[in-house]
Amino acid sequence: MSALPIGMFFGKARICNKKESKVIVKNLDEIINTDADVDTAQWRSRRLLLAQDGMGFSLHDTLIKKGEALHLWYKHHLEAVYCIEGEGEIEEKKNGKIHSIRPGTVYALNEHDQHILRANKGSQMRMVCVFNPPVTGREVHDKDGAYALPEQA
Repeated sequence: MSALPIGMFFGKARICNKKESKVIVKNLDEIINTDADVDTAQWRSRRLLLAQDGMGFSLHDTLIKKGEALHLWYKHHLEAVYCIEGEGEIEEKKNGKIHSIRPGTVYALNEHDQHILRANKGSQMRMVCVFNPPVTGREVHDKDGAYALPEQA
């Protein structure tokens, strides 16, 4: 047997061929200063896995710059975020509830929640972010703080 099914993702079988490696391996150093490294005045997102990688999600190493407040609303995406550096807070716009963020904190925007993400003035926040559906890599936030759908980006 040359290929083994290893799971189902969004209705498509993922095949592992024993003779030819299909494993995706990247290092952050390979992403920095490429098209997958999007740097703005408020944040910088190094996109490690993108739509073209065929995983069904994208994976980003994102920096929220010191003292910045981002008004975000991912209308077309679900997002999970894990903080690995720095401190700040997320405010739910629908009810004003504020949650502290520090290393080890995870939050999930499972209802396309409008929110404000704030980094403390003393340090940037470094976050590992997962988006579904995956982004293509060059998206920036629109006037509502959202990314376009991949086919529109």
